[in-house]
Amino acid sequence: MAVTVRVPTQLRTLTGGAGEVQVEGGTVGEALHALDARHPGLAERVFGPDGQLRRFVNVFVAEEDVRFLDGLATPVADGQTISVVPAVAGGCG
Repeated sequence: MAVTVRVPTQLRTLTGGAGEVQVEGGTVGEALHALDARHPGLAERVFGPDGQLRRFVNVFVAEEDVRFLDGLATPVADGQTISVVPAVAGGCG
């Protein structure tokens, strides 16, 4: 299944500046690993040593956080978009 992965600005140096990349995958995990296969270096920024998403990386499918779905096993349909969003912290004190 062809899906689109939206890549945050911080990781676009790894995708040659592309903000969106089409990959094949039936689940979020498959799609993110396919993205890393095409653009090496992404996996180490997105996945922790345990193979799960790093805590400061949020991933959404159809505007739903995959942590509240099936995580990396969340299915994606042909044509869906996966958004990788780094967590933002801080603010005015």
